[in-house]
Amino acid sequence: MRKKIIIISVCVLALLAAILIPIILLSRPAAGKIIVIPLSGTITTGDYSLVSSSTITPGLVRYYLSKVEKDKAVKAIVLCIESPGGEIEPCQEILWEIERVKETMPIVVSMEGTAASGGYYISTQADKIVALPTTQTGSIGVISQLVNIEGLLEKLGIQIETFKGGKYKDMYWGFRELTPEEEEIMQAMVDEYYEQFIDVVAEGRGLNKEEVRNLATGQLYSGTKAKELGLVDELGDLDTAINLALELAGLETAIVEYYQPPRFTLWSLLGFVNAIQVRLSGLSAQDITLLEILSHNYRQPLFLYQS
Repeated sequence: MRKKIIIISVCVLALLAAILIPIILLSRPAAGKIIVIPLSGTITTGDYSLVSSSTITPGLVRYYLSKVEKDKAVKAIVLCIESPGGEIEPCQEILWEIERVKETMPIVVSMEGTAASGGYYISTQADKIVALPTTQTGSIGVISQLVNIEGLLEKLGIQIETFKGGKYKDMYWGFRELTPEEEEIMQAMVDEYYEQFIDVVAEGRGLNKEEVRNLATGQLYSGTKAKELGLVDELGDLDTAINLALELAGLETAIVEYYQPPRFTLWSLLGFVNAIQVRLSGLSAQDITLLEILSHNYRQPLFLYQS
């Protein structure tokens, strides 16, 4: 009789366990996620393509961040940045995207070998910035270069006939020397973007404008020096950045998920010619992008460190 009671009791306990354990597991919150996003290459306009792994575009950043926003388990983001910067307009678009998502979750930047000029610009609004001691960062400044080929055209016996509507319409083409008035116009534009860069760094890093202005000489700083100057928060690697993200998200542990560049899509077919061009020329995708930036008819100012 006693043995029968024990057997019944064990069966009842087993039945209760079978019912309660799944309920308890389902009621527990899902483990939070830390997402690691790679951003590597020159910053330029456009969407992602076959060469997106060697360029950073607003479209690529939106692709990554839209994935993040669809995953309710994500509690923080780590951006791995390796970039010398690039065009100003996409730098600003990317910065706005980062600021928007930062309102909903912490963002930490992990700088790799180079995160300079525009690469630093897009990092400034992160909650924390981590750099390697040897990272090349800073290069806070703006550059715009116009190539004057007037003398070369004369030697080749080529004469350009220009018809324009607007006094300054041909000042950007490089077929003649700029007038003093036009040089003032170009410098004023560069100065405007330079002040914008200073404002963004001052706001993001909690520094006053004069402090930033003294640092904004266009020079590179090592990660160690950048920390001394208040341009980054911590020295360390990706693991350091992930631990900071955990802390900011209020988590003791989390699943760390590493996003990969977008796979081949119908849209990426549009970049197929670029991929062939890279193969045939022997240049890297970043070199090709840089050449495209510098070959624009309108030589716009750049947030770019040129090594």
